[in-house]
Amino acid sequence: MDDRALAKAVDAELSQNEFRLNFPSPLEAQFEADTQSRRRRSMLVSTLIATPIYFLFLANDYTFRSDIFDFILLVRVGAVLLIGMPAFWLLYRGVTPFWRETLVANIVVGAMVASCIVLRASQAPFSYYDVYCFGLILVAGNTFFPLRFTFACVTTAVCIAVMLVTLVGYEPMPIEAKRLACLGIFSTALFTLVTCYRLERNERRAYLLLLRERIRSGHYRQDNEKLSKLSLTDPLTNIGNRRQFEAALEARWQEARVSQAPLSLLIIDVDHFKAYNDHYGHPEGDECLRRIAAALQAESREIDQVARIGGEEFALLLANTSSHQAYQTAERVRRRIEALHIANPGVTESAIVTVSIGVAVSSQSEAAAPNDLLARADVALYQAKLGGRNRTFLAQDAPWQKSASGEMDAPRAPRSSS
Repeated sequence: MDDRALAKAVDAELSQNEFRLNFPSPLEAQFEADTQSRRRRSMLVSTLIATPIYFLFLANDYTFRSDIFDFILLVRVGAVLLIGMPAFWLLYRGVTPFWRETLVANIVVGAMVASCIVLRASQAPFSYYDVYCFGLILVAGNTFFPLRFTFACVTTAVCIAVMLVTLVGYEPMPIEAKRLACLGIFSTALFTLVTCYRLERNERRAYLLLLRERIRSGHYRQDNEKLSKLSLTDPLTNIGNRRQFEAALEARWQEARVSQAPLSLLIIDVDHFKAYNDHYGHPEGDECLRRIAAALQAESREIDQVARIGGEEFALLLANTSSHQAYQTAERVRRRIEALHIANPGVTESAIVTVSIGVAVSSQSEAAAPNDLLARADVALYQAKLGGRNRTFLAQDAPWQKSASGEMDAPRAPRSSS
């Protein structure tokens, strides 16, 4: 069930005021999946607490029925060994919700059966006082564990039936005491079942409220992530925008300061883009920019930051990259875009779309702030433009730096147009 369908199911359950407890099948499955582990642990702890309390009644048995104490001890220990311990082990290993409730119900019924066997085995005076403690077994099953309401109803009915069968023909107990005992056990059953119902209903309602908030929080988080992504993404090219680039530049700059690693920046500008736009129109111009952005992404690493920082201007931020490596990357980018062979007849009939690239590298000692690196890369871009376009210029002298024609580039004055 997806989150939207689950949210609708939760709202529908919260709005209904019926007395039923179980949710529709998909929501019930979700409820069990989310609560099963916690409920299993709770029942294991309850079993561990109830077992020594059950054995405390041996003190009463020894006081009133010392003549058959060995038999009583066998009955009580046998009930724990044959019913309690196997149930505890299966609960510990993990079972389905149905068998989880069935195992605990068997523990409750087993305690009632063992208590009734002890009662019938004794003919001692005042032994029938045990009957007035039978209600504790229902209290344990319906409120201490507690069983799911449906299982609690069935278990309570079985326990009462076992008790009634035991009392029939039990001579040591006067009829008046039997009537009082039955009234007490019926009242205990009623009160504990109502409490069991309320406990389960409150648990389920609290779960629904928590689940609804969890779903809403997930939706809000997803919405915030989408808004955050939109605020940092260029909608045309689907790469980072100027805002994302500036944030990345600041972050990478600080990382480079700590690691003392070089940080390289490429500023890429499309040559004669205005002529391309004037000839083909803005829709074709947009498609051209998308293809260039894709080429930039193809030549970048996962750790690199690609962004569109102006109309036809892009940036590629390279962490831990030397001057030589940055220049090689720039040349691969330039050649890849040139290899797209996007015709630009707005310049000449045979012209194609190309880019000019300015490269700047900082080793932290060369610049005092991230903007210094950006400014140097921009100056290098101007030099590439003035050098004839479709070339890469590094913002420092390098003997291996060449233009597209294979000739050495030399520093030039800043460009005046794209």
